Amino acid sequence: MNLWRLPLSVLASSFSVLAVSTLVHAAEPKVDYQKQLPAAPEGKVTLEPPKEQDIPDNQYGEMVRHGRDLFVNTQQLRGKTVFNGQNCVNCHLDAGRLANSAPMWGAFGMYPAYRGKNDKVNTLSERLQGCFTYSMNGIAPETGSDTLVALETYFHWLSTGAPINQALRGRGYVRLEKPEGGYDRERGRKLYTEQCAVCHGDDGHGQTVAGQVVFPPLWGDEAYNWGAGMHRVNTAAGFIKANMPLGKPNSLSDKDAWDLAAFINSHERPQDPRRRSQESLDSTAKTFHKHDGFYGKEVGGKRLGNHDNYGENPGVASK
Repeated sequence: MNLWRLPLSVLASSFSVLAVSTLVHAAEPKVDYQKQLPAAPEGKVTLEPPKEQDIPDNQYGEMVRHGRDLFVNTQQLRGKTVFNGQNCVNCHLDAGRLANSAPMWGAFGMYPAYRGKNDKVNTLSERLQGCFTYSMNGIAPETGSDTLVALETYFHWLSTGAPINQALRGRGYVRLEKPEGGYDRERGRKLYTEQCAVCHGDDGHGQTVAGQVVFPPLWGDEAYNWGAGMHRVNTAAGFIKANMPLGKPNSLSDKDAWDLAAFINSHERPQDPRRRSQESLDSTAKTFHKHDGFYGKEVGGKRLGNHDNYGENPGVASK
């Protein structure tokens, strides 16, 4: 169609329809496409982050130490921006240093980056805000806040010598092909009893000593919520394969990892915070959960996520 040959009245009408269509499209909820950052190349991990004793004794070094302290003991923000029993180090082992455990030296140089989860280009600050919203079942700290500046400074220091905008060996979690025939929750239940319960408890609620989280909860009110990346079976399987049981990485088969991830993530946990803006469980599942997970699925005669339990999160808008 040649718009320049149309009468002005028709043109005006056409642009009006286009404008309304654009507004309607913009108002649609963001869809979770689960688009991933580039996969880590295969091969031996070569990058070695700096050692803690090499943190400089200056203002920069002070902020690095502050960020590290927040990373390993995020519970010090409990009731402010954290509303469950998680620490950053639970999913990013060895204070964010360990390869194939989503190390921070492998993440820092990859942002800004497009994320399917919120369908836009995210800065590192926005990525961290998402971690607080979902993994910590919390409230996202403001951009430029002491918390985010400290964490980003720590990641910057860990990334000393790392190239920018390049997927490094060991970044992220291992990606496992789904087993032929799928995964088996009941087999995962037996594996959990044998391999995981000693640390995370028979009830999956983890362990604390003197009020400090020693082994994190895997389900229940203190666990990551239904919006966290770790509730996805494929994500959890990759983490388990490369890192669990603690001290015995890669001792489980790929199928073991998938079955364990399915069992763990087929338990209830705090509601996906995005449910607050949706009409129903069905619309939440359709919009945000087009991936390998149990949200909205029936397990044991109950539909997972069919509740209004947000844990301790008071409901303040999170980013």
